[in-house]
Amino acid sequence: MSDDLGAARRMWHLLEPLHAVVYYAPEAFEEAAALGHATDERWPSYFAWRASPLGAAGAERVTAVFHSFSPAMTGSYVPGGWSVAAPHEVLAARSRAVDRAYRALFGERVQGPELAEAAALVSRAARAADVTGRPLAAANAALPWPEAPHLALWHAATVLREHRGDGHVAALIEAGLDPVESLVSFAAVGAARPEVFASRGWSAQEWEAARSRLAGRGLLEADGTATEAGRALRAEVERRTDEAASGPWAALDGEERERLAELLGPLWVEVIGSGLLPSETTLGIGKV
Repeated sequence: MSDDLGAARRMWHLLEPLHAVVYYAPEAFEEAAALGHATDERWPSYFAWRASPLGAAGAERVTAVFHSFSPAMTGSYVPGGWSVAAPHEVLAARSRAVDRAYRALFGERVQGPELAEAAALVSRAARAADVTGRPLAAANAALPWPEAPHLALWHAATVLREHRGDGHVAALIEAGLDPVESLVSFAAVGAARPEVFASRGWSAQEWEAARSRLAGRGLLEADGTATEAGRALRAEVERRTDEAASGPWAALDGEERERLAELLGPLWVEVIGSGLLPSETTLGIGKV
């Protein structure tokens, strides 16, 4: 892996937890409840928080850009969620949720020079991102840039996260993997247990049909694990994803990227150590 591709993956590993707190922090669930969303599960707020930059998008559009969720699951939350709270109300609540969650996690560091320095570096990379053909990245990049450093850090991390995700979807499509096949093939290389991917709403019949299709292409063994060809295809998807995500990081030189990693490290430790995030996710961080 080249230095540029390695930097893109390393920064993703460091920034992803900082973005993801909005889906798990109690402060975020409180803000979602205040809007009127149910909070006995995380999905009503997840779809609201993540899709709100798109405006009052319908189920087909959200299904397409999120990619991994079954249409039936997406349709359970979109567009019905916009009758609970309009996108502009959700965006304002999302900002409040991040503000409160970061203050709870990081305390006085929210006002500190190290976080402000990290926010400036991440923001420079995010502002350099080419969002052409990247719907979620473009939607977030078009929002007003927060002035408070901790909110700017989250916003920039989110733009970069969705920039990477949009590129990942393109890589999956290029590899000939439809949404459920993308999950089945990822589980097959050990990114996470199939039970974890069940959170995306595909039925057992849809999962097995995808397995059959992939086996027919020589990508899966009979037991559902990846063949050598299946592993090679997923490795190529990850390489293309890293390549597509590397552009923004060219805005920082090597020393600045090292400094950013140093600044983000303690924040990453704080988030991971909080226990807010699940120990196993569908992203495969640290496993592929």
